[in-house]
Amino acid sequence: SPSFLKSTFTTNQEKRQVLTERLELEYRITNTWNSMVVMHTPVSLRFKPAVQGLVMEVWAPFFNDPPAPPAPPGQAFNKLWEYEVVESFFLNSRTKQYLEVELCPHGQHLVLLLSDRDAFMKELDLQFEANIIGDHWIGTALIPWDYFPPSVDKMNSYAIHGSGTERTYEALYPIPPEDIELGQEPDL
Repeated sequence: SPSFLKSTFTTNQEKRQVLTERLELEYRITNTWNSMVVMHTPVSLRFKPAVQGLVMEVWAPFFNDPPAPPAPPGQAFNKLWEYEVVESFFLNSRTKQYLEVELCPHGQHLVLLLSDRDAFMKELDLQFEANIIGDHWIGTALIPWDYFPPSVDKMNSYAIHGSGTERTYEALYPIPPEDIELGQEPDL
């Protein structure tokens, strides 16, 4: 470790705490997939490293549309993307392997490891807790380091809610308007 850390802090825990705080990344999802501005309080995401993995924190509006999936909180639920979720993708753009982490305000989750869109591991365990507080929800997940493909170099996050024609797909990094093709829909 750098010499200034050795003289400034008395314990390894203090060193880790300061280094971890400096590595936090916070994002807000302010646009739909096609670059339209969202008309509600944006979803906020925070990522920070921990010894066991990457902590993903979500603070988001609670739409309750669609209603809760038919599964108990704390469990993996296949096809969670059909419900209200906030999800993040971590990609190795060379190998096309990626990790998909989906979090639901009702406490369900879905973790998939994919290679060029084909899931080779799904419904992985995840430490995840969600709480609905009025018209917002907060969630915290601990994503184990060994879930990530080697050499992740790209990421994106999405917030999905609504039913039928009111289904809304929001993206941290949306498609620029000039790149949208006539009739293009969100990439499901």
